[in-house]
Amino acid sequence: MAVDHFRYDLLAQEALLRGVVRRVLADAAKNGLPGDHHFFVTFDTRAPGAKISPRLQAQHPEELTIVLQHQFWDLSVNDDGFEVGLSFGGIPERVVVPFAAVTGFFDPSVEFGLRFEIVPAGQDNTGVVASPPDAVRAAEPADTGESKEPPDEPGPPYPPSQGGEVVRLDRFRKK
Repeated sequence: MAVDHFRYDLLAQEALLRGVVRRVLADAAKNGLPGDHHFFVTFDTRAPGAKISPRLQAQHPEELTIVLQHQFWDLSVNDDGFEVGLSFGGIPERVVVPFAAVTGFFDPSVEFGLRFEIVPAGQDNTGVVASPPDAVRAAEPADTGESKEPPDEPGPPYPPSQGGEVVRLDRFRKK
């Protein structure tokens, strides 16, 4: 098998993160959430640049899924990531999430989801090929309730991948 010196898998993830997720969050920061749109964003809490309180870090040492729907404030987006105010168990917190830490993005209002693989720093492409991000796919969130209290064992709001499936984007467009 040939070695991918360009790392197309990582380039595609970068384009999706910088393109889709950044643009959607930037629009939400500027204009609010249109219609029924809301987002589940899952990120690696151990990633460089990710900032959560020690209390949240103790509860979610590896991964956390946040919901941007009704009760969030001061969403700001830059080239590298986003910051947002959220309430966890009635306690307001500021969360800083670099785009490189994002492992999942899901908008249940239109059943649009993306999953991303995080490649550890220093890992090269000799013999280790990261799997490309899962194709855009429809899925149901784990919990669509109004509670902003994170679950005891957070998980992605979509089922685990059973292997990639290529899905045409126009399948999700409203006709």
